[in-house]
Amino acid sequence: MKFRPLHDRVVVRRIEESSKTAGGIIIPETAKEKPMQGEIVAAGPGARDESGKLTPLEVKTGDRVLFGKWSGTEVKIDGEELLIMKESDILGIIEGMASVRAAA
Repeated sequence: MKFRPLHDRVVVRRIEESSKTAGGIIIPETAKEKPMQGEIVAAGPGARDESGKLTPLEVKTGDRVLFGKWSGTEVKIDGEELLIMKESDILGIIEGMASVRAAA
């Protein structure tokens, strides 16, 4: 299924962090927190200002982003768990990191 978010919303795939600490301790699944990093899978065209002019989004597909712990709405599309959130829920773009799909 192809999904296109509306307005200033984006679809984000969470990026799983390592289950081992820097000291070598393995963290069990029950103690892990949900990752707050993700990759933009799809982005809407942008928001409209008071005059009706379209303001494009600053993020684009493939960007690696950092978002708040409780940001977005969890959805399942084609069996994959994704987040849909507004661009304003994104805290910033992580630059200099390769895309998850490109690295795999």
